[in-house]
Amino acid sequence: MAAKLKKGDKVIVLAGKDKGKTGTISSVDPQARKAIVEGVNISIRATRQSQTTQGGRIPKAMPIDLSNLAYVDANGKATRVGFKMEGDKKVRFAKTTGDVIDA
Repeated sequence: MAAKLKKGDKVIVLAGKDKGKTGTISSVDPQARKAIVEGVNISIRATRQSQTTQGGRIPKAMPIDLSNLAYVDANGKATRVGFKMEGDKKVRFAKTTGDVIDA
């Protein structure tokens, strides 16, 4: 199945404790169907001090399921992503506006 959401996409959270928050995808795991979004689903992790890093309570973005994310279109609204052929190239487009996402 083709990836509807990719690294660098601006998304909005549809469900969970961070519902309504927006951010950009920093990484995607297609096998687990999860993505890490900057500033969303933050968890505090305790780390030990080492010679190179300071120890303590470090905030870390945790993975969120792809089904709980929606692409944000040019109007700032959540939209579904579809695929269509432009010439001989398959491109993603926003279903609400019809705009091509990746040219």
